[in-house]
Amino acid sequence: MKNETLLPDLTNVVTALRQQQVIAYPTEAVFGLGCDPDSESAVQALLKLKQRPWQKGLILVAAHYAQLTDYIDDSALDNAARERMFACWPGPVTWVVPARPTTPRWLTGQYASLAVRVSAFEPVRRLCLAFGKPLVSTSANLTGLPPARTAGEVREQLGAAFPVLDQAVEGRRNPSEIRDALSGELIRQG
Repeated sequence: MKNETLLPDLTNVVTALRQQQVIAYPTEAVFGLGCDPDSESAVQALLKLKQRPWQKGLILVAAHYAQLTDYIDDSALDNAARERMFACWPGPVTWVVPARPTTPRWLTGQYASLAVRVSAFEPVRRLCLAFGKPLVSTSANLTGLPPARTAGEVREQLGAAFPVLDQAVEGRRNPSEIRDALSGELIRQG
């Protein structure tokens, strides 16, 4: 893809995010569906599209740790937990961290924690920086279908007009590893 097409594409998806729409964007392994984590209506639209129960909770992806501190309880992390997290970040490891009491239930689901990741993948970082905050991140696919690995597959499943950051995924085979920040315990193999 030519570099001159990247800026308008990024501008279009950021505009869609600010209009509380759900967008698709490339991640380390598959395309993700994302939206403004502070918009209950956007998150509800994403959950409806995915047919995902709210109780499962969601992942937030960010360009840097500071984008996550409004959502997670940093004071609940000891030095060992922070060192574990920062040793893997930025990178394809998602950590489950205690949530702030003010973090919306539409993000945490039935849990008192929130799954968060600081990505090293440049398209994700640029998108979060341009939007000015983290994004909800879940695989871009309809229930029962495989996660989309290309913008074309996103459009096949979600429609030609669906807002997509049309760039390639990084190429990892598996979605991000998920670990508990307090214990370091593996929750999902990456």
